[in-house]
Amino acid sequence: MINLKSLHHIAIICSDYERSKKFYTDVLGFKIIREVFRQDRKSFKLDLELNGLYLIELFSFPDPPIRTSGPEACGLRHLAFEVENIEESIAFLIKSGINTEPIRVDEHTGKRFTFFPDPDDLPIELYEI
Repeated sequence: MINLKSLHHIAIICSDYERSKKFYTDVLGFKIIREVFRQDRKSFKLDLELNGLYLIELFSFPDPPIRTSGPEACGLRHLAFEVENIEESIAFLIKSGINTEPIRVDEHTGKRFTFFPDPDDLPIELYEI
């Protein structure tokens, strides 16, 4: 067995770099660690942190293929983030022009959650702690 320590990062390829950069920083609140343009690949690589933890590498590539994310496609299902107040979070998203699904309750924990898409329809979950 491999002795894993923790999650290092999640890599996301976006179709519109500036739109996704704005979404992950201005809407979700990630902070930029570093931003690099890789000339040989004609690709940006943006390293993002949340509350001091490096979590996301956001990549741009010329003409990436579309990846099916729903309904329930094989592969990465969604990203989930903890929030303290689901109603406040949803209100902010709606104010930012992002629609969310209705609030649901986890039948196993009794906790509330919702989903909404990133700019490329990657499902994102907010889970109230």
